[in-house]
Amino acid sequence: MKLIYVASPYAGDIKKNIEYAKQACRYVLNEGNAFFCPHLLYPQILDDNNPEERRLGINIGKEFLAKCDELWVFGGHISQGMFEEIDFARGIGIPIKRIREMDIEIEEEALFCMRMDR
Repeated sequence: MKLIYVASPYAGDIKKNIEYAKQACRYVLNEGNAFFCPHLLYPQILDDNNPEERRLGINIGKEFLAKCDELWVFGGHISQGMFEEIDFARGIGIPIKRIREMDIEIEEEALFCMRMDR
């Protein structure tokens, strides 16, 4: 089992983006892997609107990213925070996989159909 770092947008429509991050984590689990998704954890403790706390959250995330097997980038938009994560992963040689929203929907639909066939 690999440990996958999940990167997806957070800022903007935070409620929608949190739900999308949860779907991304479920996708990672369905692929047989464990995940770490910092933006589902740290914004509950740190204030994302405070630049110092946001920077702390990003830096802590990078510490965990360094311990992960791969970085999976979800969605069609790359935020500034995601770009930093991608750049960091490239710099230390962590494989990066891009997964668009469509891929998750197709995977979830296939799993639903498999369950219905049972």
